[in-house]
Amino acid sequence: MADSTAAVPGRSGHDTPSLMLFGGVYGAVVASAMVAALTEYGHNSAADRRYDAAWLLVTAFASALAHGYSHYIAERGPHLRRQALRALVGEWPLVVAMLPSVLILAGAGWGWWPAGSVEYPAFVLNIALIFALGLVSARRAGRRWAFALVTGVVDAMLGLLVVVANAVIK
Repeated sequence: MADSTAAVPGRSGHDTPSLMLFGGVYGAVVASAMVAALTEYGHNSAADRRYDAAWLLVTAFASALAHGYSHYIAERGPHLRRQALRALVGEWPLVVAMLPSVLILAGAGWGWWPAGSVEYPAFVLNIALIFALGLVSARRAGRRWAFALVTGVVDAMLGLLVVVANAVIK
């Protein structure tokens, strides 16, 4: 029990479940926005999907590095290399949350399924991930099932709103 609520070294005030929720939601939203941006112009050949998967993977690691580095800088404490490494490694939930979308795009590129319209399954998967993270976080906080389900639905709707807003803006 102490492991799941212990503060992550190099980050004051953030427990592991909170970081997993934040990283997971952030990763799912970024993945959806990237998939929308990459498929906006109708390029949907197998080669395009492999290229999109590679860019999404690069974006996952770049986002994790940027976010981890910003946490490291924001601490304003003594800057040890070990703390910087811990801050960067602490961003693994963001990368993991983006991997299903990478796999969907890569799978289309490798011919596992049709390359056209894979953005819709990616969106559905990411919204389901946001729902699950909201549900799990509410249950871990001791909320009843009904409240946890409502939390998951609200989180999913907010995630959907962000994804739709990103698509409309582009």
